[in-house]
Amino acid sequence: MQDKELVLLAIKAAENSYSPYSNFKVGAALLSKSGKVYLGANIENAAFGETICAERTAFLKAISEGERDFVKIAVVGSKTDDFSGPAAPCGSCRQVMAEFCSPDFEIILKDGSEIKTHTLSELLPLSFTKTAMD
Repeated sequence: MQDKELVLLAIKAAENSYSPYSNFKVGAALLSKSGKVYLGANIENAAFGETICAERTAFLKAISEGERDFVKIAVVGSKTDDFSGPAAPCGSCRQVMAEFCSPDFEIILKDGSEIKTHTLSELLPLSFTKTAMD
């Protein structure tokens, strides 16, 4: 699947955002190695610690359905529905990615009219992974 297609699916996923407190919609589209795409949107809660990001929503949906191998994820975010600025994954989302993805896992961000790709190792250097507990 092309990166642009994945970004468009992430924008579609953001339509389901529940963000009445921040008014910042985030959507994610996660591509598994099996070719299936899992969509996620951020879901806020009045108890802010209970809020879940779009990226983790997509991962949890995929994992709960038995997926364990992932290729890339597109993430978009915006207050104005133009999705023009990059919305990089937060630290919690990066840690979930580190649990299930290789260091070369691709994270696709929309920045204006450009689509930029980063690896997980670029966004989370010196990550804590399950190998640290061996």
